[in-house]
Amino acid sequence: MMSLSTYESNQYRGRYSMPVPTSNLLIIENDFPEFQPFEEEATPRGYAPGVASLSVQNIDMCLQINKSKHYTTAYDTQNLVVRRGQEFVIQVTFSRQPTPADNFQLEFLIGSDPSPSKGSLVAVTFGSRNGGQWSGKILETRGNTLMLGIKPNATAIVGKYRTYVAIMADGGVQRTKRDANTDMYLLFNAWCPDDAVFLSDEAQRREYVLNDTGVIYQNSASQRSWMYGQFERGILDACIYILDASQMPIYNRGNVINLVRIGSAMINTQDDNGVLVGNWSDDYSLGTAPTAWTGSAKILLQYANSGVSVCFAQCWVYAGVFNTFLRCLGIPARVITNINSAHDNTGNLKTDLIFLTDGTPDRRNTRDSIWNFHCWNEVYIARADLPPGLGGWQVVDSTPQETSDGYYRCGPASVAAIKEGLLCHPFDSGFVFAEVNSDVVFHKRDQYGTLTPYKVDKTLVGQAIYTKAVGSTSAVDITHTYKYPEGSAEDNRTMTRAEEYGCERDHSELPDVQLSVVITAEPVQLGQDVNLAVDFQNHGEFPKTVEAHLSGSVIFYTGVTASDFKALDFTVTVPANQTERVMLKITAEEYLPNLGSQLSLNFVVTGQADDQSVTAIKVIDLQAPVLTMTVSGQPQVQQEMFVTVSFTNPFNFPLEKVNLAMEGAGLMTHRTRYYSVINPQASISWKESFVPRLDGPRRLLAVMDCSNLQQVWGSVDIDIAA
Repeated sequence: MMSLSTYESNQYRGRYSMPVPTSNLLIIENDFPEFQPFEEEATPRGYAPGVASLSVQNIDMCLQINKSKHYTTAYDTQNLVVRRGQEFVIQVTFSRQPTPADNFQLEFLIGSDPSPSKGSLVAVTFGSRNGGQWSGKILETRGNTLMLGIKPNATAIVGKYRTYVAIMADGGVQRTKRDANTDMYLLFNAWCPDDAVFLSDEAQRREYVLNDTGVIYQNSASQRSWMYGQFERGILDACIYILDASQMPIYNRGNVINLVRIGSAMINTQDDNGVLVGNWSDDYSLGTAPTAWTGSAKILLQYANSGVSVCFAQCWVYAGVFNTFLRCLGIPARVITNINSAHDNTGNLKTDLIFLTDGTPDRRNTRDSIWNFHCWNEVYIARADLPPGLGGWQVVDSTPQETSDGYYRCGPASVAAIKEGLLCHPFDSGFVFAEVNSDVVFHKRDQYGTLTPYKVDKTLVGQAIYTKAVGSTSAVDITHTYKYPEGSAEDNRTMTRAEEYGCERDHSELPDVQLSVVITAEPVQLGQDVNLAVDFQNHGEFPKTVEAHLSGSVIFYTGVTASDFKALDFTVTVPANQTERVMLKITAEEYLPNLGSQLSLNFVVTGQADDQSVTAIKVIDLQAPVLTMTVSGQPQVQQEMFVTVSFTNPFNFPLEKVNLAMEGAGLMTHRTRYYSVINPQASISWKESFVPRLDGPRRLLAVMDCSNLQQVWGSVDIDIAA
């Protein structure tokens, strides 16, 4: 009987000569022979009489010089980190001064079984032998020491290389021994015009590649800080480990389109035991609540160290971790928030909301949903595979929603193509187009199950699309990059084109609307009463008596109902051509017992007047209290500082099982503190010391997570001197 190991070793025979190399980090020491005889009969001439053989005394990777020029100083590693398409230098000291007759080369190997034909074994030659995929030149000679310049091509494989110096003489090749100190990381290069990720604006490069702290929006007024931490110790190896875990072939890792597509699939655990497990419930007892994370570093390190998917994530966690992965490897990336994001399972441009004849939502038969917000990422890359004008920002999304080529992933989808309705181009443009452009169709369902559309809202979905501004924490509205103004000639042209590519729109013929309703409300702090202003507008010439119904529920941010807490019938008479306002008060005592861990309240007002139906929806995000953070000490690199987190419970109920977490990219690794209870009006204070590693504008973030209260956080900004 054939053993499993024998089967595994033979399964590639007849298809590949050997397994496709997919491991970048797990390399056997001394994987390259120190002496390798020439295979051909002809060999280089021997050394002249009286000239000693050449050998290597030392290899200096010139970390300080290279890291500064390649914008990689912030990476917390003892190895060289450089970007492709740009020259870096290595200083080699030989046993004697090399002569023109000496024949040597640098060799860079990546992955197992490196191959010159696959770009995973690169020989860099000098002098008369100069040539090959990477260029090399002797910059300076000082006695026995040569300063060598090496320029990787702009399409080189991204990852961790081993470095050797090889000398050709005496019938073979003599190489230096394996030395982990000379290992080198090669990244994508947004500063190189020949690289597919080239970004011409310096301020944007510093924001979208080098900024390790970010802000993720939930709406224009609500945001959360996120520590990307792409330069923290171990994160670069963790990102390479993700590619290894995906079994992505080494030789494909220079193609940014392939790489971000693999990354999109690997950040979620579906299909491939990826980084994060999604959870959209109220039960996070088997892991960490999505609202309790402070950033990406702890998640990525836990995954890389254990090989086990990390619990739990929701869309902003997926987007935050994916952003770290992308920026760490040198790809310009940013987190995007789509307000009122359409999510349905029929692949069209209609989001169908169904109501019963009494005006209450028919949740049993409503399959489509509108998320209060949804976060994804954009990457800035050239798209040589698409027609001109469709490069630049591309949507990539790692939140598992629908499969793409058999895996839960999304993108890269050209934002420019989405705006123009060019949905024939890869990847997943139609799905993203529907998220920002769906029409919301309101239906009445009678006792026989017949659906009758009575209202279509073309402005609710994709109401606004935000990202963080370059150089500040304010929000920038980038809706115009995804779509034209509603109803404009350009918008009509785009929607027509989208239909030609198979996206079905709503074409319901509805009677002229003479009655409408709108709900408005001021921002509400958690624990305060909610005051709704419901305005009924009569556009007709006769008064209208409306039999109205208000339903109130606590919802997940995905639009799914967590619990109902309010049902109210009321009647209002609206004079002809006038607006009648009804004020409705919802007390804190009504909604607080139903909140759980959610902070979103959903109010729906429906009304019937004669043969007309009206509906309005209002989602209110309750504003949670904040943590207070103060710092002391000298704000300078390698100088001890202190931070204090304080909080007073403002509620008339105790906060239980209180977990505090704090971190700051370049300042402090992830730390935690636990309190069993914080009684009403009681205060806590947590003080920690830290030593800044990086200079410049920095941020510390703290998050508090309780069994009966979440989404409480605070931050403090510090300017650290060098």
